[in-house]
Amino acid sequence: MLVVLIFTVLVVLILAGLPIAVAMGLTAVGFFIGLGEPRMMGAMAQRMYSASTAIPLLAIPFFILAGNLMNAGGMTDRIFGFAKTVVGHVRGGLAHVSVLASMLFAGISGAALAEAMGLGVIEIKAMKDAGFDKPFAGAVVASSSTIGPVIPPSIPLVIYGALAEVSVGALFLGGVVPGVAMGLGIMAIIYVLAWRRSYRAEARASLREVARSGFNGILGLLAPAIIMGGILGGAFTPTEAAVAAVIYALAVGVLVYRELDMRKLGKILWETVDQTVRVMFIIAAAGMFGWLLVYIRAAQEVVELLTTLTDSKAMILLIFNVVLLVLGCFMEGIAIMLLTIPIFLPVMAKFGIDPVHFGVVMTLNLMIGLLTPPVGMVLYAVSTIAEVPVVKLARELLPFICVLTGVLLLITYVPELVTFLPNLVMGTGR
Repeated sequence: MLVVLIFTVLVVLILAGLPIAVAMGLTAVGFFIGLGEPRMMGAMAQRMYSASTAIPLLAIPFFILAGNLMNAGGMTDRIFGFAKTVVGHVRGGLAHVSVLASMLFAGISGAALAEAMGLGVIEIKAMKDAGFDKPFAGAVVASSSTIGPVIPPSIPLVIYGALAEVSVGALFLGGVVPGVAMGLGIMAIIYVLAWRRSYRAEARASLREVARSGFNGILGLLAPAIIMGGILGGAFTPTEAAVAAVIYALAVGVLVYRELDMRKLGKILWETVDQTVRVMFIIAAAGMFGWLLVYIRAAQEVVELLTTLTDSKAMILLIFNVVLLVLGCFMEGIAIMLLTIPIFLPVMAKFGIDPVHFGVVMTLNLMIGLLTPPVGMVLYAVSTIAEVPVVKLARELLPFICVLTGVLLLITYVPELVTFLPNLVMGTGR
């Protein structure tokens, strides 16, 4: 089957060391020439442009910028301080603090890598100073950073909403319960490992200390309420909410905490441009590759193949999960989303799979992929900041990956965990 050959060539190019965007572009160009259709090259350029200029994608650079501003503007430190007073006394102390801080920061950045590189530096240093093993500290930071893109706001969910033409507000609401479940599952693993390894807890904070740290961090904790409240209240589109988050982070960092200056702003803006260009280049290349899949009618072939294999919705969901988890071992998450959504959507429609439900399921799949070698971006980032070999960190991550996979299966086969809040607040899961 031509679809299998195309994806085989793509994976071979990626494993050969080519950047994902380049591999997708070369595959598309090569197959169009091989099919005797070089005239399609002009249309491919148009597809690259249209894929990267969709209005909902404007939210991406602003959410990235908001997260970077909050990292540099002092909000991250204050959120970590508040989390420490709340759960630092539980066995495993600072490891639980790292998870709670990630859950709180999740409502700000929407990107796992931003959390790992922002909060992660603070969390790993604190855990190492408290006597935790470096591989364990790295595994806690890596696994908890994957909560960010599931709890709203979420850059992957913005992209999914644009591609699947689904309400981003509904997707954001759908991610709340799964995100909390991820955090609780990771905390359970931490608690068990902390008992086995005799990791200590911090001293219990007094109510006055909790109140003081909460007051110090209140401006950071208000950011998610502003973002989600504006979207659900109809005051903002997701893009406008991202812009509001940038303005809010800038105002707090400059005028209140006074930790942002022009030198930091220049560096932050450059980092945001760099991160945005990387994402948009992948999106543009995926537009070119997607045009090849449309031309060969790949979606129709996949629908026909799956319907001959099974007529069970549960089995189709299992197949989707397996495909996404395997792809996550070799490809970057956004690229997987851009490649598979056009193929999955017709299958979802045929089997009656709720697109809001599947959007959250897909996002959690992609987050697990960030932790798995050989292409797990968060795995490599945390390996660097924790100064732990990748193989050793990957081994330490195994129990955390298992619990995240358990949450994935739970939300896959109990869709109400995803659709309950969208139905309650917006009256529909679609």
